[in-house]
Amino acid sequence: MTKHKLNFLGLLGIALALSLIVMGPADARRGGSFGSRGMRTYSSPAPTAMAPGSASPVQRSMMQSPLQPSAPAYGPQYPGSRTGSFGGFGGGLMGGLLAGGLIGGLMGHGWGGGGGGGGGVGMLGLLLQIAIIGGIAWFAFKLFRRPIAAPAFPSVSPSPFGAGTVTSGPWGASQQFGEAASERGRPISIGPSDRDAFERLLIDIQDAFGHEDYGRLRERTTPEIMSYLAEELSQNATHGRRNDVTGTRLIQADVSEAWRERDADYATVALRYESADVMRERTSGAIVSGDPDHPTEVVELWTFVREAGAPWKLSAIQET
Repeated sequence: MTKHKLNFLGLLGIALALSLIVMGPADARRGGSFGSRGMRTYSSPAPTAMAPGSASPVQRSMMQSPLQPSAPAYGPQYPGSRTGSFGGFGGGLMGGLLAGGLIGGLMGHGWGGGGGGGGGVGMLGLLLQIAIIGGIAWFAFKLFRRPIAAPAFPSVSPSPFGAGTVTSGPWGASQQFGEAASERGRPISIGPSDRDAFERLLIDIQDAFGHEDYGRLRERTTPEIMSYLAEELSQNATHGRRNDVTGTRLIQADVSEAWRERDADYATVALRYESADVMRERTSGAIVSGDPDHPTEVVELWTFVREAGAPWKLSAIQET
């Protein structure tokens, strides 16, 4: 087999692997955890009875990292380098290694240069280089993304929604915090009207997403969340698919944290809800994945934000 044929097969293999990564599962309506929780974006929400474990860390956010404390508390942020999966130094290192190693392999010489004769490293050698690059990039990513110690926070103890308040429906107990750690805001109370607003937002946002109603989504989400949802909708359309989400119903909910920083209020809520989540062919309406007759149940942490005098809006979603 000639050197040019080996290079062509190597390039074809890389293209196929990348296509599988980019396409992803057809039934993934949203991927990962994304958005902003103000100063608490990169800290884990307090556990609740329904979500006792740690939530998935925010993977995509326009909020600056805790290493840059000058970040604004709320609103769309556009820092020079965005944190997230393989962001910052880890991403640069990974990209550099991939570019150098893979291009070198395709040109017939690996990292060692030299170039040598007959037929290059071949497919096996190229795949070995990819594996080594991935291992180095993974190690670097883990090394440079060690968790940053958050300010000490008071112990958490469950209590009802305010003294003398009788809760009903799906809402359980909230978490109460002391007045310490003022750099992360001061606690606020969440009343029945707030809980009703959160439930309405859950149902409205799910329905608007299923109907690709950009106007309703824009009214109920921050610009950052709107950008992520619009990106997902556009990707579905590009692949000739439509995510049909109907029948959203809140089953159980607990308030994890509620606080005020600067002129904005935040509330992170653990939501267990069900919906019929189906992926359809855009033109024919044929079902690609999901079952419209069997709703699926999901537990997520949604963070809502409210500026002075304005209604609550969705600002972050985290997987549990």
